[in-house]
Amino acid sequence: MKTLRILSALLTYPDANLLAALPEFIPVLEREAWLPASERKTLAGLINTLAASDPIEAQERYILLFDRTRSLSLHLFEHVHGESRDRGQAMVDLIQLYEEGGFTPTTKELPDFLPLFLEFASTRQPEEARDLIQQPLQVMAALRERLAKRGAIYLPVFDALLALARVKPDAAMLERLLAEPDPEPDDLEALDAAWEEEEVRFGPAAGSDGCGHDSLASKLRQARRPAPGLAVPDPASLRPAVTTSTAPRR
Repeated sequence: MKTLRILSALLTYPDANLLAALPEFIPVLEREAWLPASERKTLAGLINTLAASDPIEAQERYILLFDRTRSLSLHLFEHVHGESRDRGQAMVDLIQLYEEGGFTPTTKELPDFLPLFLEFASTRQPEEARDLIQQPLQVMAALRERLAKRGAIYLPVFDALLALARVKPDAAMLERLLAEPDPEPDDLEALDAAWEEEEVRFGPAAGSDGCGHDSLASKLRQARRPAPGLAVPDPASLRPAVTTSTAPRR
């Protein structure tokens, strides 16, 4: 599923490899036509904006949004609450899901990194891929709203993901996620406080399968801390997020 590979790539650190691959993206999106025309058009705008950006400015923008601001973290488990043991098991289960699908990531990122998750979904058949996208829908919808508030250029990626899911996020769960602190990246005091806050907890009142699924969705409601033996990535580090090939497979 080349469309998902492109969405994954667009959410990674804009290094030289990604910027060089951008001209290939729009023709592939149009040829595959898995997204509605309106989403393809706005994604083309994002791709053209990135292509025209100064590389250093593009990288600084990415870091300010996704690495420095916890409320925009692309690590899915960062946005939900549970015991450390639960998150550790969630990480193990997600790695097992990848392995069972014959997917071996060539990346140092944690398995709940959204571009990595989308990379895995791109290897599935369309309906299975859509089912996977639906499972972290609430988190992606919350990220979309926070990006919209900032007028961020990455908004089209999340509009595309919501369009592919073809279901609406659970309103109550989305409201709870959006109630979490969402400081601006230049408010250092608020950022420090936000990193110390507890994440939202989805308890029994939220139901056993708030997204309508009971696999990854349930893990997304349980996770909080890194699995034993897995290092927490440095949010301020300047690094390419996924080291797999950026260009869509032909």
